[in-house]
Amino acid sequence: METELKGSFTELRKALFQLNTKDASLLTTAQALLRWHDAHQFCSRSGQPTKKNMAGSKRVCPSNKIIYYPQMAPVVITLVSDGTRCLLARQSSFPKGMYSALAGFCDIGESLEEAVRREVAEEVGLEVERLQYSASQHWPFPNSSLMIACHATVHPGQTEIQVNLKELEAAGWFSHDEVATALRKNNPYTQQQYGTFWLPPKLAIAHQLIKEWVEKPSCSTLPA
Repeated sequence: METELKGSFTELRKALFQLNTKDASLLTTAQALLRWHDAHQFCSRSGQPTKKNMAGSKRVCPSNKIIYYPQMAPVVITLVSDGTRCLLARQSSFPKGMYSALAGFCDIGESLEEAVRREVAEEVGLEVERLQYSASQHWPFPNSSLMIACHATVHPGQTEIQVNLKELEAAGWFSHDEVATALRKNNPYTQQQYGTFWLPPKLAIAHQLIKEWVEKPSCSTLPA
């Protein structure tokens, strides 16, 4: 197929640096649906095989008629600032050199605000003073998630980071100039000299959060 089309296959994560918004949305939705169907081939109550409908939007258990619909797990993704700097972190699973905002799944019974405060405290040992909702996005990695993006601020006098090494590989404060420079970099997968760190692709909501902070650092100091 690669020979016939005169191209080559690549990972979807890497492709996001080159795709436009429309194509990326179609591909990520398709991947999420394919993964969901693969993981829901049997009914959790009867153990019998489920069958998908023609459109692929649901699966039904023939024995008890239970209908299964694709679902997304809510995830908070938070860019923390102390007013002049923003906090970026990386997990060991990230590509080399990539830093992003903090992120974590919402627990059952939690509100959005509670999830943000807990995740920031758990991962870097900081107490959120204020937070502001920014936007949301479907994200297919590692499984289908609804990314809920927020800006958060901590008190300028309480910025000592305590990295939870069970969750993160590293975390640190970055200046406005450092982050602005990183935003201007192109696809790091095709450029080996991308410096000390780089950021998620433009189509990722983490990138949008970081861009908002660079363009208007005061946006993260507003109350929710």
